[in-house]
Amino acid sequence: MLGTDFITGSPNWLDLGSPDTEAAAAFYGAVLGWRFVSAGPDTGGYGFFQLDGKTVAALGPLTEEGANSAWMIHFKTGDIAATVEAVTAGGGTVRMEPMDVMGEGMLAQATDPQGAQFALWQPGKTAGLELASAPNALLWAELHAPDPEADIAFYQGLFGWRSQEMQAPGMTYRVLSTSAGDQQDASFGGVAPLGDGAGPGELPRWVPYFHSTDVDATITAAQSNGGSVLMPATDVPEVGRMAWLGDPFGAVFALLTPDPRM
Repeated sequence: MLGTDFITGSPNWLDLGSPDTEAAAAFYGAVLGWRFVSAGPDTGGYGFFQLDGKTVAALGPLTEEGANSAWMIHFKTGDIAATVEAVTAGGGTVRMEPMDVMGEGMLAQATDPQGAQFALWQPGKTAGLELASAPNALLWAELHAPDPEADIAFYQGLFGWRSQEMQAPGMTYRVLSTSAGDQQDASFGGVAPLGDGAGPGELPRWVPYFHSTDVDATITAAQSNGGSVLMPATDVPEVGRMAWLGDPFGAVFALLTPDPRM
């Protein structure tokens, strides 16, 4: 599962773009117990979601014209310029060229060849998230793509990821791992065929999964605070209990109580 010893290709940052950051902070505070801390007056309203003083995600206003509220998963790179070149060479699109973020790191945003958006983070003073895989923190990153094998090949060209097929109910699921270490221990996410997620007209996208100690109670809290259920809670053998939710502005995220045998 995810940790905070980031290597190339690790998910190392996660942020939410929202049209109403104050309301979004209140929602995630009520549902996941997060506390929002501003990054300062010069950051345009950007700030950090924290648990027990440790950053688990971030939040800021929407910055791209026509953008919808969504979670954005960032992946670590040690050479952001080279990775951006690899995005283009692999058929992806660079939406935002690398920029320095006040010495904290270098940021770029991209879209893969099948339309899923993601970001790149080259650490400076900030390596990445301070807590992962703990209750109410990021646990898993899942890509939904029309052609999983082709998209995996694209990301392998960027990060050297490894993948392993496993059979899930009604589909072949592909578990993703970073390039180094034991493949199972280095797993951080997976790829599902488009259409096996939630809701009609689903688009290619990355979906963050948060560790939940009680999926059903978290669903109740989300609904009580303006959220919606996109995929009801279900038990997946050898995976755990999971659900897909939407926050009040439509940003999609998932919950997972992992099977203890994972």
